Amino acid sequence: MTPEQKSLRDLLSGATGDELNGFLDALSPNALLSLPWLFEHWALSGHQLAPDGDWNTWVILGGRGAGKTRAGSEWIRTRVEGSTPVDPGACSRVALIGETLDQAREVMIFGESGILACSPPDRVPKWQAARKRLVWPNGAVAQVFSASDPESLRGPQFDCAWCDELAKWKKTGDTWDMLQFALRLGDDPRVVVTTTPRNNQVLRDILDADTTVMTKAPTSANRMHLARTFMQTVTGRYGDSRLGRQELEGEFLSDAEGALWTWEILERARRRGTEELDRIVVSVDPPVTGGDASDACGLIVAGVSRQGPPQDWTAEIIEDATVQGVSPQDWARRAVDLYHKHDADRLVAEVNQGGDLVATLIRQIDPMVAYRSVRATRGKVARAEPVAALYEQGRIRHRAGLGELEAQMAALTVNGFSGRGSPDRVDALVWAVTELMIDPAAAYRAPRVRRL
Repeated sequence: MTPEQKSLRDLLSGATGDELNGFLDALSPNALLSLPWLFEHWALSGHQLAPDGDWNTWVILGGRGAGKTRAGSEWIRTRVEGSTPVDPGACSRVALIGETLDQAREVMIFGESGILACSPPDRVPKWQAARKRLVWPNGAVAQVFSASDPESLRGPQFDCAWCDELAKWKKTGDTWDMLQFALRLGDDPRVVVTTTPRNNQVLRDILDADTTVMTKAPTSANRMHLARTFMQTVTGRYGDSRLGRQELEGEFLSDAEGALWTWEILERARRRGTEELDRIVVSVDPPVTGGDASDACGLIVAGVSRQGPPQDWTAEIIEDATVQGVSPQDWARRAVDLYHKHDADRLVAEVNQGGDLVATLIRQIDPMVAYRSVRATRGKVARAEPVAALYEQGRIRHRAGLGELEAQMAALTVNGFSGRGSPDRVDALVWAVTELMIDPAAAYRAPRVRRL
């Protein structure tokens, strides 16, 4: 976006009513009529405008209603339109690929954000239904294809392509491969991919390629164009679920190789209700140092229901209150506050790094806290595996609001942590479940039955 474009956008977004009217009155009739079609001024620049640089594929990951289709339609316009309706553009042979022909036609062509709706009156392409193609006034042609028929891409050749909802395609690999062979016209053939992310190997490979750029946005980024009740309904119902993170936040949720917790396991662990808990603990995984550059301080609140023998016990993760960039006094105070807030029975803290300092900090804030120090004698993965086994058995539940914790859990593999930084939240979780279930189960003695 040029400085002139940015200044116009800033002016219109921050102008008062009188300033806006004055600006519009100063425009010529032609300039006024062209304003709705100048997408670069109205786009959500974080994900709807193509990035600069030398790339072959632009992937737009977004939640439902985030504006992906509009971005795809407008990008095709920038590629095929010239200075006037009859002047040639940068591209003239376009492939439009949807999951099916019907979806390509109804979404990419005739949809509310499709190419026809986004085109100025003097540049609207004509739809030739019999030949399944669009033809612009300057002679540019866009052919429509179904991803269910990759062989149909044999023969045609293109200098531009738009792939919609690629992660849903049934024959993703074959269709994507055939498209690459067909992109052989012009000096710089490029592709835009608009999709809600799914765990799709082809999409992962595309994103990993050096020639790919990505923009992303949640559904909420486009909320001004969506029904208020829609946002309230879907956020309330799906906001904390894996489906919500994928379909609303536009997050790419894939299982790491050798993950101790898969997303399917984590999805099963989520629950809305609560149950009677016999014991609650606050678990602390403290950082080595304090301050902005330090690791986070993992703070997890969890409880257990110990009805019957250990194989019948169930635990519940109540809250993730992890903090980062605070002093030791601050995270210790936060831990004590959680202890009282949840009427916890014990505060557990790992002391491998802080030693007696951790207990000292806790006691300075509240000497009456029931406190226990724990020390790691095995690696993170070895400590986590028994806890992961309890999840596989369906014996641990999650309350809402644990998305960041779950993301760390999904990144802990048999070979170590594949995420960024340190898995402080997971460490605190493991200590909490160990305190509530694993250690007590090891010491459990079944009641003796008195024989008469």
